[in-house]
This record gives sequence, structure tokens and C-alpha cells, in this order.
Amino acid sequence: MTRADLDKKPAEVQAMFDAVARRYDLTNDVLSLGQDRRWRREVVEAVDPRPGERVLDLAAGTGTSSLPFRERGAFVVSGDFSVGMLVQGRRQHPGLPFTAADATRLPFADATFDAVTISFGLRNVVDPDAGLAELRRVTKPGGRLVVCEFSSPTWAPFRTVYLEYLMRALPPVARAVSSSPDAYVYLAESIRAWPDQPALAARIGAAGWSDVRWRNLSGGIVALHHATARS
Repeated sequence: MTRADLDKKPAEVQAMFDAVARRYDLTNDVLSLGQDRRWRREVVEAVDPRPGERVLDLAAGTGTSSLPFRERGAFVVSGDFSVGMLVQGRRQHPGLPFTAADATRLPFADATFDAVTISFGLRNVVDPDAGLAELRRVTKPGGRLVVCEFSSPTWAPFRTVYLEYLMRALPPVARAVSSSPDAYVYLAESIRAWPDQPALAARIGAAGWSDVRWRNLSGGIVALHHATARS
């Protein structure tokens, strides 16, 4: 795969996610060896939703990640730019409010949400810095941001094994369980090209967020970045 393959146009990325929507949750569960469930729980704890708060779950996919926020009493909006994901999500979770949402041009007024979160989606935004700035725009002063994204394992030998898994094992496994396995070749490459923990923290700060910090999960395979909207 070339650099040009990673620089997909928004329509191409949307079509890719439309194609994987039908078996998206199953594929994620298999490819992560079940770790995605733990990561979702960690996101909810990091956001710490309170009854009555408004939460934006961006890149929500089929809405599986949004359900725990509703269960905690928050009003959650499940946003995604993939029509296929929205259709599948409404079919699986008819009680959730799904909204078509381009991360670089969110369809919400300024200071709408008490907390915003995006899991495994910022990496696929055509302009991640614009997406972070938009998330800041729609968050109330003092509101919270949680970004859950693949990152760089902290132990060098494990990092080597992990990258080998991404490039060699992930595509064959995806072919066995995904409704569009070729998409996961792109996803593996996008993970390799993504900035590490300090670099992403710097970009979050540059987008107007303060008190940026992160916590590693699964040895740094995933990192949770937290931040607060400046008053």
C-alpha cells in the first residue's frame, strides 16, 4: 500500500465504512481479541457522564459505544459520517438518536455538549486537526474531551510484535470475518502512520484544548487522551 492509498478522499473513506458496517462490531471484537469491550468501558469511565448531561459520541459507528452513556442517564448523540453505519445503527439500536456528522463540519451550535468523545475515528478524519477544533467549538467551556485511539506500544519488543500482527495477521483474520476485508488493510496502514501519544497530545492542545494528558491501555496499543475546553 502506498501513501496515496492512505490519502483517501472523504467519499472513499465513507464508502469503505459503509461496506464494513454490517459486521463491524463482530469484526472489531475478533481483531482486538475482545479488548475493544474493555476499551469502551475505559472511555465511559474517562468521560464520566452525569445524568442530564449532553454527550456527543462521534464516529459512533453502529452506536454500541453510545449505549453506556445513555445507561448512565446522559443524553447522548451518536454521530457518524457513514450512511451505512447510521442505517445499521438505527436497525440495531432504534432508541438512540443517530446524526450524520462530518467531524470537520459538525451540525451543532457552539457550546452544545458537556462532553465529547471519539473512539478509533479521529485517525480516519480527512483533517484531524480541523476535527479537534470542531469538537472544541461544540463543547461548553470547561467541558471534557476523550479521544480513544490506537497508539504506539511503550515496550519496544512488544511494539515490533504488534506491528507484525497488524501487517501480517490482521488482513487474513479480517477476510474471515469482515463484510469488506480490504478496508482493514487500509486501517492497519493508518494505525502505523498515526502519531504517538505525545505528538497527538500536542495536536489536541494546538486545537484549543487545555490540561491535555493521556493514559495507555493494553501496553500502549491504545491511548486515552483527556482534555478540557478552555473557558
